[in-house]
Amino acid sequence: MCAFCGKIDKNYLCENCRKNLQKLGKVHIVRYKNKFFNEHIYMFKYEKYIREKILNYKFNDKPYYYKTFTKIFTTNKKMCDILKSYDIIIPVPIHNKRRKQRGYNQTELIAKELAKKILNLEYMNILTKNENAKPQSLLNKEQRIENAKNVYGVIKNIDIENKKILIFDDIYTTGATANECAKVLRKLKPKKIGILTIAKD
Repeated sequence: MCAFCGKIDKNYLCENCRKNLQKLGKVHIVRYKNKFFNEHIYMFKYEKYIREKILNYKFNDKPYYYKTFTKIFTTNKKMCDILKSYDIIIPVPIHNKRRKQRGYNQTELIAKELAKKILNLEYMNILTKNENAKPQSLLNKEQRIENAKNVYGVIKNIDIENKKILIFDDIYTTGATANECAKVLRKLKPKKIGILTIAKD
């Protein structure tokens, strides 16, 4: 079934929705020198159509959307080439309390599926969220930066030294969450850190 329109389709994305998404999305790469990560890769601007789909996925009990979002990434040749250039993909975590309420972590589902589809891309769920901070979606820019500080950790005895790491999240707004996750991973001396999101606000 196509998650976006409900039409029966074995590929999880019907031809009509695929064409609509093709018009809206393309691969964007933004590189940084003042962050703990090197680059941010995303497909869409966080606007009405995509915004609605991401919010449905996160908050309206539609975990099966992960198949469709994964399909969007893996049917784009440029995106596949980028994914193949990394060694490890790591999802941004949510706090255990929020995970129990929601029933799933939307970033884990997509990151794990991407690792299955992309040869030599290893899935590692090694980031932890130590505090149940307020949802970033409820905060302004300054509050988001403060809210993300020092709430992320990394599982001990993990070796990612000299590896190219890709952190996956659904939306990039201020970059506060991405930067804090990259900050804790930097201590393990990876060769490169990239951020991958569906959309950028």
